[in-house]
Amino acid sequence: MTPLPILHSHPLSDRFQALDQFLTEHQHLWKPRPFTTLRLEWEAQHPALAAHLRQSPLADADAEPDPTTLPAPFPQLAQQAHHLSALDTLPDAGLPPAAHRLDVGVPGRKWQQIEAFTRRLAFNEHPKHWLDWCSGKGHLGRRLLQPGQQLTCLEYDAELVAAGQALSDHHHLPARHVHQDVMAADSARHLDSDKTVVALHACGDLHVRLLRLASQQGCRQVAVAPCCYNRIEAQHYQPVSTAAQASSLRLSLDDLGLPLSETVTAGARVRRQRDTSMARRLGFDLLQRQQRQCDDYLPTPSLPVAWLNKPFEAYCRDLAALKQLPLSGTPDWAALEAAGWQRLAEVRNLERVRNLFRRPLELWLVLDRALFMEEQGYAVRLGLFCDYPLTPRNLLILAERDR
Repeated sequence: MTPLPILHSHPLSDRFQALDQFLTEHQHLWKPRPFTTLRLEWEAQHPALAAHLRQSPLADADAEPDPTTLPAPFPQLAQQAHHLSALDTLPDAGLPPAAHRLDVGVPGRKWQQIEAFTRRLAFNEHPKHWLDWCSGKGHLGRRLLQPGQQLTCLEYDAELVAAGQALSDHHHLPARHVHQDVMAADSARHLDSDKTVVALHACGDLHVRLLRLASQQGCRQVAVAPCCYNRIEAQHYQPVSTAAQASSLRLSLDDLGLPLSETVTAGARVRRQRDTSMARRLGFDLLQRQQRQCDDYLPTPSLPVAWLNKPFEAYCRDLAALKQLPLSGTPDWAALEAAGWQRLAEVRNLERVRNLFRRPLELWLVLDRALFMEEQGYAVRLGLFCDYPLTPRNLLILAERDR
């Protein structure tokens, strides 16, 4: 596998086509989920890699050891994925320091993300009127607001609108907080050629709606850091650019969840809870396959964390009752629980192959949005607005139209 030559100076369309080829060619490696499938089809093609991963301890999955130590084709795929996903950090726009106490009440990590995002908004023309899309309490908009500028914040949650307006009034800022469902037809009335529209981590349909409306209404400047690509109404991904519409890649909601499967911001307690929850679900999965005499995964709902305090047998019996699955015989609960933990180690290590495609897929999705904006007549820059540990959703689309 020869890495495709990609240079930072190449147009976005070249990068998209290279990623599209990579993802399409290898979709048999990243589409099947080890969590729901006992044996993956690609294991027969790459037996040495499969055997190595199935024998690896759970700690290896968390530590992500050097990819060059794994059997082929893992090192080659890792190199190609890294090469195709490489992006530069956008230049610093030189925003003045935040006003006194503007960050009060904002969680530290969220404020750091806001600071990083706002520093990258370098436009050719000085913005006059910021529009904070899906604004919450408007922390992002207030941070951007400079003397002589105005701010409009659109938010669906009426309590957040009221709290945001109170904060803006407290700081004596020219900001208007509007109770607005951005998916509603009348949301377009807030957008026009004087507005610079920003969205930091607006989910799925919400940020796609913004790009469509902003381009239709002639907004001159748009800055979007996308998030939660799977939060969409449709059952499959609906591409927005001509290039993505021409692709043979068809993405399910499961596929769209792949870029979001990292836990870089989770603490040790959360990771322990996640591991225990997954091991129990995998143990239950083995039980339900035995009981139903059927080798298919049975989807189960999200469960309260308190369920992890139950003995394993009670957990399985209660989950079976929830799924209206009658249990017969005398299951070996200790063996099932141990098998769940063993499967967890196998699943998480097998997922390392799938995870190689997380960033390429995310960049494919973001490039679809960036190319759409290019098609609408915008000059588009795409890059990073912060380091990965601060948030894995660190890709930023900057789009600007000439007058």
